[in-house]
Amino acid sequence: MLRVTEFLRHALEGTRPRPMEGVVLIWNLTNRCNLSCKHCYSSANLDTGGDLTKEEILSLIPSLKRIGVRFAVLSGGEPLIRDDLLDIAALLRSKGIRTYLSTNGILITKENVRDIASCFDYVGVSVDGTPKVHDAFRGKVSSFEEAVRAIEICMSEGIKTGIRFTLTSLTLDSLPFVFKLARIMGVPRFYISHLVYAGRGLRISGVHRRDYRAAVEFVIRTAIDWIERGIDTEIVTGNNEADAVVLYKEFSERYPDRSSYLLMILKAWGGNQAGVRLMNIDFRGNVRPDPFFPITLGNIRERPLEDIWMSNGILSWLRERPRRVSGRCSACPYLDMCNGNSRARALVTYGSIDAEDPACYL
Repeated sequence: MLRVTEFLRHALEGTRPRPMEGVVLIWNLTNRCNLSCKHCYSSANLDTGGDLTKEEILSLIPSLKRIGVRFAVLSGGEPLIRDDLLDIAALLRSKGIRTYLSTNGILITKENVRDIASCFDYVGVSVDGTPKVHDAFRGKVSSFEEAVRAIEICMSEGIKTGIRFTLTSLTLDSLPFVFKLARIMGVPRFYISHLVYAGRGLRISGVHRRDYRAAVEFVIRTAIDWIERGIDTEIVTGNNEADAVVLYKEFSERYPDRSSYLLMILKAWGGNQAGVRLMNIDFRGNVRPDPFFPITLGNIRERPLEDIWMSNGILSWLRERPRRVSGRCSACPYLDMCNGNSRARALVTYGSIDAEDPACYL
């Protein structure tokens, strides 16, 4: 995850950003969902079966603490479908693990928002375009209105709330609209996620490299512009670490005297963290380096989580720095910045973990 606004501010001020301490867990607590989104990496639906029980989930918390999990993003499917979600989040938070909710917003109401506020540090609500584009992308009429309403309800309760947007060929043209929406609503955070080829997302056609880069340049220029105008919304991107290169180049053109400082920040940030500072556990207990990885490292119903996370050949490779990647990535001067980008996309496209990332637009 590239903390665009934060890194820009530190580069301009000549200060160091907070270090990323501990492991971020993305936990898909259920595969049940009240929508059928075109990009869903877990192909979530209304079917039930196989979910970890509340007892299994709670029994993992000591292991999470031992391996250094500091943040837990509770996702799905739609996590609010679980009746025990708030109990799970509350216990995680009581053990010192910061809790983030990733939701489509439909199940957030004025009646349950105080309970959500009591056990979540942050709520991210998905908005993927104009009302027409969002509803078509998410498979439900009025889902845009419900997402916006959920954001308003959360913000009225004082919850730190953000918009989550997935950049695909189907949503690309809506990017300026969602930026405007984030500005009008005054959300504290706007997260732009790149598509990774998994689940139903495999059916979405790619974006032309020229248009893809133009979209990222728009994101970065807007972030710089908002800082210069004193707009507080934090802009973050994820799942394509080539964004850091565009950030460096755009910043260098405007602030050449500060560019070396930003370069130092980006190299320390370290690029893709799948299997390093990022872990995924799915609804059946399978452990992966990130939610999109086509390879399972092990299952917590069969092996202790510590064993899975500390003794695996794939993880050893992912934790090398720099990673031994091939193709055009091997000769890229920015490899120490992006860390080889998405290994999940490389695996799905080329069948090899060390292949180049096909979604690199540089």
